[in-house]
Amino acid sequence: MQEPETSKALIDPNQRRRGIFLLPNLLTTAALFAGFYSIVQAMNGRYEAAAVAIFIAMVLDGLDGRVARMTRTQSAFGAEYDSLSDMVSFGVAPALVVYVWALKDMGKLGWIAAFVYCASAALRLARFNTQLEVADKRFFQGLPSPAAAALIAGLIWVMHDYGIKGGEIRWLAWGMTLFAGLTMVSNIRYYSGKDINLRRSVPFTFVLLIVLGFILISLDPAHVLFGAFVLYGLSGYAGWLWQHRRSRRARIEPPASE
Repeated sequence: MQEPETSKALIDPNQRRRGIFLLPNLLTTAALFAGFYSIVQAMNGRYEAAAVAIFIAMVLDGLDGRVARMTRTQSAFGAEYDSLSDMVSFGVAPALVVYVWALKDMGKLGWIAAFVYCASAALRLARFNTQLEVADKRFFQGLPSPAAAALIAGLIWVMHDYGIKGGEIRWLAWGMTLFAGLTMVSNIRYYSGKDINLRRSVPFTFVLLIVLGFILISLDPAHVLFGAFVLYGLSGYAGWLWQHRRSRRARIEPPASE
């Protein structure tokens, strides 16, 4: 049976030959592998390796977008692939890891908290994708999913260094899981850092601060990374309180006379 001529005309010959850009999608695949590896390690009881894998996925996720922009290899396929990878690495993986580590003995409360986190990550990514063209680039609406995953992974990593098992602090893990999940779908704004121009000259002290940061991370990565993301998670609430106080003061104080 001969193929209709109309179907051939609808297919652009350039689209049939179009491939995908290798470098950014290779980094996205590596981030996806890190998220999957985290789940596997948690199932095997190696929680420190599972937590570290989530942080590695964060680094790779931060690189793929910048590499795509720098090499001008951005594509719709890459954007969709990156979102699916983020859902696995920063949505499913942290929820399953923290559930196996601390929440499985809490019954319904445990798996409900893990599901709230996982669903919140999906909603956060969907909202981010739909508001990409209209949102303020300087701020995120809600806690970014990589930062939320870092709160979960950092807690597990730090507790492992102290020899504390998840069942001993199940309520702390439960509260952290709900805090991270609900903050992702909140309207609280978080600084994105996307307005930083890497090609612009900076003071020499700024370079020294970067070197100091690398030194601190190398000395004690678990505590430094966890502490940094806890501060970042609280920074949105601090900014919201400051804005709320400013608006309240502006309503109470009468306008200055000429």
